Amino acid sequence: MYKYAIEIFYSEEDEGYIAVVPELAGCSAFGETEEAALKEIMTAIELWLETAEKEGREIPQPVGKELLRAIVDEKIAFRSARPQGAGT
Repeated sequence: MYKYAIEIFYSEEDEGYIAVVPELAGCSAFGETEEAALKEIMTAIELWLETAEKEGREIPQPVGKELLRAIVDEKIAFRSARPQGAGT
């Protein structure tokens, strides 16, 4: 089973939660709660992968964990590079 990063955010316009999988183009779902959006995106991921396989499209390897690690490392490096007392 692939494990992709999932982003969930509240949409004022839609009055609900939107879940997206940035690594799977067009893979998104809606829910009235975060939990509902998460449940729906899991179904959407499964359908996206099934369709891609049937159509012979390349299925991207998940890189969400590595991307998150790079962002965290960058923030840590930025904090370390700031002079003492900066921003306080």
